[in-house]
Amino acid sequence: MNEHQPTPHFIRVAPGVDLPELDARVLALWDRIDAFRSSVEMRTPESEYTFYDGPPFATGSPHYGHILQGVVKDIVPRYWSMRGHRVERRFGWDTHGLPVEMEVQKLLGVSGPREIEELGVATFNEAARDLVNNTATEWYDITRRIGRWVDFEDDYKTMDVGFMESVWWGFKQLWDRGLIYKAFKVLPYSWGATTSLSNFEVNLGGYREVEDPSITLRLAVTDGNEHASTGDYLLVWTTTPWTLPGNLGVAVGTDIEYARVLDGTEHYWIARERIADVWPDEAPTIVATATGQELLGIGYEPPFPHFIDEYANGAFRVIPMDEVTTEDGSGLVHTAPAYGEADFLAFRQAGIDVLVDPIDLEARFTDDIPEVAGLHVKAADPELVRLLKDRGVLVHSGTITHSYPFCWRTDTPLIYKAIPSWYVNVEAIKDRMVELNESIHWVPDYVGTRRFGNWLEDARDYAISRNRFWGTTIPIWECDTCDETVCVGSVDELEAVSGFRTDDLQKHILDPVTWSCSACEGTMRRVPEVLDTWFDSGSMPYAQVHYPFENKERFERGFPANFIAEGLDQTRGWFYTLLIMSTGIFDTAPFQNCVVTGMILAEDGRK
Repeated sequence: MNEHQPTPHFIRVAPGVDLPELDARVLALWDRIDAFRSSVEMRTPESEYTFYDGPPFATGSPHYGHILQGVVKDIVPRYWSMRGHRVERRFGWDTHGLPVEMEVQKLLGVSGPREIEELGVATFNEAARDLVNNTATEWYDITRRIGRWVDFEDDYKTMDVGFMESVWWGFKQLWDRGLIYKAFKVLPYSWGATTSLSNFEVNLGGYREVEDPSITLRLAVTDGNEHASTGDYLLVWTTTPWTLPGNLGVAVGTDIEYARVLDGTEHYWIARERIADVWPDEAPTIVATATGQELLGIGYEPPFPHFIDEYANGAFRVIPMDEVTTEDGSGLVHTAPAYGEADFLAFRQAGIDVLVDPIDLEARFTDDIPEVAGLHVKAADPELVRLLKDRGVLVHSGTITHSYPFCWRTDTPLIYKAIPSWYVNVEAIKDRMVELNESIHWVPDYVGTRRFGNWLEDARDYAISRNRFWGTTIPIWECDTCDETVCVGSVDELEAVSGFRTDDLQKHILDPVTWSCSACEGTMRRVPEVLDTWFDSGSMPYAQVHYPFENKERFERGFPANFIAEGLDQTRGWFYTLLIMSTGIFDTAPFQNCVVTGMILAEDGRK
């Protein structure tokens, strides 16, 4: 050591350090000198380094993933603060949606939309508001104990009227750009949540191996042609007996070769490649063959007779479907357009505009099917199979194990159901989203270039409406007589068209708001749905500061964010909706840098 250098001096640390006591002393010091607030306010607004904190659900408790994220969210802003930048770190709360509603249902002893409406939507929503307003303590304590600096006093909540008004503004920007539309489509449907889901939410819930029925039916031909005779049978396969009361067609592949086989005294139609699997012991005699194209239009007797009148509308016919294969089953597929996306599209392409849906929003059979009325669809499977056997329609009954999607909110298996929904036309801006993603610095890099990038390449239109109660209202009013539609983008705009001014934009406040239609003598009424909570989350960059109604210069100076951080699952969630909203409204990426952490699994292997 150079003799002119001072001898280093270290304070000896006792071997038995009381870490909890030291922890408390540091926190007390920070409180005494107001360290966090001082570190922010001593920097000028012009030097701001923008950080967005993704809002956790207000009903949840902090877990390992939140703590891991909290450390990352503290380190990076702290570094840039030490470099002389103003780094505001506002905590946010995702206060809407199903997590809150499920907790309120438990508290109030109600279940499902019917009981909520009987109780009163106003009562239900006010209970949700009270619940959300009393959930911060545990988050505050844990966040403070890990040493993270974040502003809980100037936090934001997605239920704040300012936040919701900004969401309305963003919605109208998309509306004015022609990116919002309403359509009748088959969507993933959570009967546990009694609402449809967007396609990316299906990926959040994941798939599991489940055992389902596997049955083969024989449906008698009632209207043959030169290939299939009246009295022949179509062998039809399905793994969803509960959809059979909604059967309206049998699908074939137009290029697949089908065989008319003789088994005993009966003739059956089956894909030629599937004969050995259906008759493994002794193959029946092939009497004739025909392509799927040559079988189109053949009429048959449906498995259940409840909608027999739909014959007149073109139902109960053989139709083409590209998705039909000979990998399993019989090569002839039962189609129920109310419960399958491919089925729905096949009927539209065949020019058959007919749909029946005897399933209510809780996935229970309606009185249209009296034999199983009131039964949940999966509980009804055994009874339906028995009824098919009694009718002489059932040929084979077994089980199959396959991968099946589950609801990420309620942990219940999903079904698919045709319902009218509102969409963001993501496919119209998908190429631009892909381009903007290339400007983002992802850590690790492969998350952005591969996982998120691949997801964007296959992005589909985003279903944003939910048939729920506690959420940001969709700001659209429709005439009950004509096609007049009005999209409202602010509280002022609502007052201008309706004469009603409010500081609460919840459903129970706005549903009674009506006005006379300007195009006819009808009445303008708000559409009943609320927005998906991910729409709220994707709107948070501008909604947290009530842009553009307030803080216009501040938002525009700090947008896009310099930094965000969340877990890998948000490539299908927050990262995605942030990019949708930012591309559609501002034509720019919503953030410049993103740190993505991995997932830790529980003992059962789930996230």
